[in-house]
Amino acid sequence: MQTDAPYRGMDREMPKDRQAIAKELCWRFDRTSPSQTEERAAILKELFGTCHPLTFIEPTFHCDYGFNIHTHGLAVINYNCTILDTSPVHIGANAFLAPGVCLSCVGHALLPDQRAAGLCTSSPITLEDDVWIGANATVCGGVTIGRGSIIGAGSVVTRDIPAGVVAAGVPCRILRPVTEDDRIQPSL
Repeated sequence: MQTDAPYRGMDREMPKDRQAIAKELCWRFDRTSPSQTEERAAILKELFGTCHPLTFIEPTFHCDYGFNIHTHGLAVINYNCTILDTSPVHIGANAFLAPGVCLSCVGHALLPDQRAAGLCTSSPITLEDDVWIGANATVCGGVTIGRGSIIGAGSVVTRDIPAGVVAAGVPCRILRPVTEDDRIQPSL
């Protein structure tokens, strides 16, 4: 879980106790009232490896282990997000994850006999500062999304995305840079 090496998902050496703890904490988190902000913060602090005080998550939230998730500043994770953290997941400051986003470090073997035997792969995911991931997008293991980039709704990100771009699609591709023309002019 700390390397990119293949592993067996059904291996007895996998930290099943940690997964059970994570499931319990996610279950408790998802059953808190919106007004229970201190309870929510305490659960996230217990669940995550690093939990910045400005980490805000809307239920429902699911993860595999929790201890591999690290938030490094304001992180807004909207409804129904999943983080399959079989490797470390780093979420930079001012990151926004829209509803239904999935960050999936885990992959399964392509050959049916290896997949049936439980052979898996896992690679870290990094969202640098100021990243916005659109609704129902999936970010696959081994991907880094550069500072200030935006991933369009419904995208499947299988390769690194550089800083300061808008990218979208299946598979996700760079569409254009983010520029001053994108600035929203507030109405008076």
